[in-house]
Amino acid sequence: MSDAPVISAHNVWKLFGTDPEGYLAKMPQGRSYSDIQADGYIAGVKDVSVEVAKGEMLVIMGLSGSGKSTLVRCFSRLHEITGGTIEVDGQDIMALNEKQLIEMRRSKMGMVFQSFGLLPHRTVLENIAFPLEMRGQDKHDRRERALEVIKLVGLDGREDYFPRELSGGQQQRVGIARSLAIEPDIWFLDEPFSALDPLIRREMQDEFLRLQAMLNKTIVFITHDFDEALRLADRIAIMKDGAVEQCDTPDKIVLNPATPYVAKFTEEIDKARVVHAGTLARPDLAANGDPIPAGTTIHELARQLVDDDREALPVVSKDGVIIGGLDRRQALDILLGAA
Repeated sequence: MSDAPVISAHNVWKLFGTDPEGYLAKMPQGRSYSDIQADGYIAGVKDVSVEVAKGEMLVIMGLSGSGKSTLVRCFSRLHEITGGTIEVDGQDIMALNEKQLIEMRRSKMGMVFQSFGLLPHRTVLENIAFPLEMRGQDKHDRRERALEVIKLVGLDGREDYFPRELSGGQQQRVGIARSLAIEPDIWFLDEPFSALDPLIRREMQDEFLRLQAMLNKTIVFITHDFDEALRLADRIAIMKDGAVEQCDTPDKIVLNPATPYVAKFTEEIDKARVVHAGTLARPDLAANGDPIPAGTTIHELARQLVDDDREALPVVSKDGVIIGGLDRRQALDILLGAA
């Protein structure tokens, strides 16, 4: 994952009302969500600044009405923003004309929504090839590409099935495959698994993580499920009343919630299953002996932490470089609760 932002949003507002641009221009600073509402407007997105790096999976979460879907629709300009700027690969998307915008969506962006939106009278293969057909691609080429992604998402043998003949999880795979068919650089997913039962949902998360490991897409994933966010995200942005309360790695959000609202999301979470050794490693803490991989959770280290008598354990990166020492007592406090 590189540090170059693929999506860069700065001070983005999306107001709903009679004259949102005029209202925003004269609105006093520090106006709260309820103040704006009392003035007859809804702040779907409220002064949001966030960047998404190449190959990163940013999960946006919050309760219904928090603004997460509105924000993602602003990223793809399905909503026109009221104020601020949004750049995609360095291009100001608000400056694009309709033709340029359509081309950007067709060439760079894939979208998957909770409602699968499959065409009922088309087969799996025809549904997946549909966006390529809209692009004007040759029939043979689009069939070949559709067959590639059918294999990728594990639907081999179901090319000629109709949506009604598929389970919910299989229909979701068709939606994902259709989005992947255009080979997007950026992938927007709006609660894609929320309609599935827990077991199928877990399987789809596993499948999604497998696909991301293979394809390295830049992904913005919306969910209201904190466990799902923790499982999938490189970083999590938690929204409330149109604003981002905190945007950070799962480890840091669980360890250091920035607001009481974020703390509510984390209070029932088993921190030992989320926090990794690399997050706790301190460059200034000397440690000797066998190193611990930075990606290991405290839960996975439980037995070693209990049995080991070292005060600090060396932590090693994926590249085999020692990045610091893990304070054993601090890790035990996370595992067992502070003394």
